[in-house]
Amino acid sequence: MKSTVIIFPGSNCDRDIANALQKYNFQNKMLWHNETELPKTDLVVLPGGFSYGDYLRTGSIAAKSKIITEVIKHSNKGGLVLGICNGFQILIETGLLPGILLRNKKLKFISKDVYVKVTNKNSKYFKEIKQKVLKWHIAHNEGNFFANKNIIKKLQDNDQIALKYCDASGGIKQDSNPNGSIENIAGILNEQKNILGMMPHPERAVNEDIYSNDGKFFFESLLT
Repeated sequence: MKSTVIIFPGSNCDRDIANALQKYNFQNKMLWHNETELPKTDLVVLPGGFSYGDYLRTGSIAAKSKIITEVIKHSNKGGLVLGICNGFQILIETGLLPGILLRNKKLKFISKDVYVKVTNKNSKYFKEIKQKVLKWHIAHNEGNFFANKNIIKKLQDNDQIALKYCDASGGIKQDSNPNGSIENIAGILNEQKNILGMMPHPERAVNEDIYSNDGKFFFESLLT
């Protein structure tokens, strides 16, 4: 599978995701945000970081980058688009995903391990994952997903909620919610299931010698 990682001013997880993709045999390219054409690719990744220093609002300036027009065209053709952390924020700012990401409930930056449960396996991203619970990492200040009742109902009805924060045994409880996200939501899909935005970082969990290896299940599922 061919992948393209978009680099924005302030991206700091672009090399992490590139290394993870290459480890699992993706043919990856890096692309500066000011380019106007995508290379031939199956997957576009908007990485984590602090694009434009989170100035004005997280992801708001990056969402106006030249390459975003091509990312939208790619998604409209059914191409895969993945936004992780700041990438999720950018996807929301572009309108490719609904809702909003607010300041964390306790108004503090969070960097910690979390457990997430896959709640939709009917997408390319998760269809081959057998594990009930994944241990990944989060690092964000604005990861508190919120949407009104109508949007939440639509997400539920269309099976667009991809991941929920949970405890080690898979229990979805308020005390396993690190940032106050409504319904413990950690990641969502668009209606067509080709766009995924999520706050946790699977690319940080691909080496069990230094952390968790639970990220491999995500990347291996994408390849199948």
